[in-house]
Amino acid sequence: TVLDYLGRYTHRVALSNDRILAVHHGQVTLSYRDRKDGDRKKTIILDAHEFIRRFLLHVLPDGFMRIRHFGFLANRSKKQMLPQCRKLLDLDPALPYCPAESAKDLLLKITGVDLNHCPSCHNGTMIVVADLPRTKSSPQWDSS
Repeated sequence: TVLDYLGRYTHRVALSNDRILAVHHGQVTLSYRDRKDGDRKKTIILDAHEFIRRFLLHVLPDGFMRIRHFGFLANRSKKQMLPQCRKLLDLDPALPYCPAESAKDLLLKITGVDLNHCPSCHNGTMIVVADLPRTKSSPQWDSS
């Protein structure tokens, strides 16, 4: 059912399982606390599309990660637990070696922009003449 499906994804996101009270005829009934009304517990009935729209506002985009405080991805136990998890999945317990890519190579791979080619004539090859040191910039305050 819809409730079982969503129940797997609602834990520790924006909605706990016990807050979904009913799902009937394309409508979802939820409980919530109204902070503007003395933190009173209330219910709301949403159309299924509106419920899903609101729920998806809390789903992280690809590449983003929640901070983990418990479980096998917690910083405290990650180093010991990940090899064990990989072993249980019949994978090599050691993480595969990935050589670090330079920023130029990564930009070329992702965007197709080659920083070695001249952006003006597109024929010449760029060479590094000097590296500019990073400057520490302080915020510019309006003292007027």
